[in-house]
Amino acid sequence: MLIIVTYDVSTETVAGRKRLRRVAKACERIGQRVQKSVFECTVDEMQFEQLERELLAEIDDEQDNLRFYRITEPVELRVRQYGRFRSVDFEAPLVI
Repeated sequence: MLIIVTYDVSTETVAGRKRLRRVAKACERIGQRVQKSVFECTVDEMQFEQLERELLAEIDDEQDNLRFYRITEPVELRVRQYGRFRSVDFEAPLVI
């Protein structure tokens, strides 16, 4: 399934900046950044739950915001893209 992960982490303190880096790194491991605090991730249910638990453990509920959007199939009808961004097609063959 395709999910969109968005976050807004308070960076007013050193601890907040560290949380921001840890949240970004966790998202980078499983998805691709499409904007500064927005990631597209193609995951199965187990990967989704694992990412959700990991991110919930990082954020501060009083200062930060974390949102997950599940994009229902077919993705081609739900996502429209304009402009220069080049996304990675995870379904296409990998060419090295």
